[in-house]
Amino acid sequence: MRLRLLPVLGLLLGLVLPLGTATTATAVPTPPQIYGAWHCGDDYCTWTTERPVAEFDSKNHWLVDRGDGRPSVNLVVLSFVEPLKLLHKTNDAGTVDGVPRGMTPEIVDYFTSRGIRVQLSIGGITYTDEWDAALAENAHQLGLNAAETASRLGVGIEIDYEQNTNPNLTGLQSFIDAYRSVHPYDASGARHPARLTIDTAPGDRWLIDINRKATRDWLRTDTPVLDYANAMVPARQPSVSSAIANWQEHVDGKAQYAPPVPPLAPAKFTGGLYIGYGSRTLPECTDFAASLQNLTGDFVQNTAPNGAGTSSGMLGYMFWAAEKPSTRGLGTQPPHTCEGGVGAGAAHYGVPLPMPPLRQS
Repeated sequence: MRLRLLPVLGLLLGLVLPLGTATTATAVPTPPQIYGAWHCGDDYCTWTTERPVAEFDSKNHWLVDRGDGRPSVNLVVLSFVEPLKLLHKTNDAGTVDGVPRGMTPEIVDYFTSRGIRVQLSIGGITYTDEWDAALAENAHQLGLNAAETASRLGVGIEIDYEQNTNPNLTGLQSFIDAYRSVHPYDASGARHPARLTIDTAPGDRWLIDINRKATRDWLRTDTPVLDYANAMVPARQPSVSSAIANWQEHVDGKAQYAPPVPPLAPAKFTGGLYIGYGSRTLPECTDFAASLQNLTGDFVQNTAPNGAGTSSGMLGYMFWAAEKPSTRGLGTQPPHTCEGGVGAGAAHYGVPLPMPPLRQS
């Protein structure tokens, strides 16, 4: 009996709803606006050596040319700046004014001259203790120094503070306030140094305090402070279902936690995937058809808000990590470059270049 009523109900709904009313089945997907790579340089994420642009290009040309003359990504995040050295504006064998010697204006220009945005990532799991020490010593000055560096290089800044136990949220708030006193939030995205982002865990079950604070206070759509968050990679490359489950946790929040983690607007975060893991060449690097950025594409483009935000679809993808992220593994330098995975995905999704103003709700 119910089955027979369904066509009638559908007809009645069609008469009641105005023409053009969207449904979930007919919703237009939201293609990725962000399609980027964390970049570790050739020395395992320290960037302590200045490199000639020609030599850098020989290892990284796939990022700026996917095979048709267009870049494979629209964002590169140079990883990592050591927080305590940035606070002290350290000058040593590998650092100039607190910034690794390899993060030069010439390397930044290598990307920005091709329409690719650049950010510097402060921290990473290796520098968790240094984040703690810098925030305890002078969080406000650290924020001002980060803002000065962003101005000098014409880049944005990413906060990668991976303290899972009692993070210094008061200090992190002071860091953000100081940075924003120099570079206020800019919804247009036109001012590159105004781009300030944060990394969170793949889902809501690690870095809980940082994730809760960021979601509740800094990533709101009504009063935004940070531009967006990156849901980082898990310990190993996830399956399709586990990647989606992690990202859905951010969309849903964790009401059962005490205090709860509120839901995050899909328009306020990206999802992280590996492009290299150990000694294996991954489809994410070489075979788009079999890759997670393809197989999760429906979710990333269509996931609906669940308590925060109004637009469907996450902001896009971030890939860990270009060139040589660890002493083990293949990396993405020749012959293991990623035109066929990341690059083909950029073409498939029509990733915009340069990056457009990001969705705000």
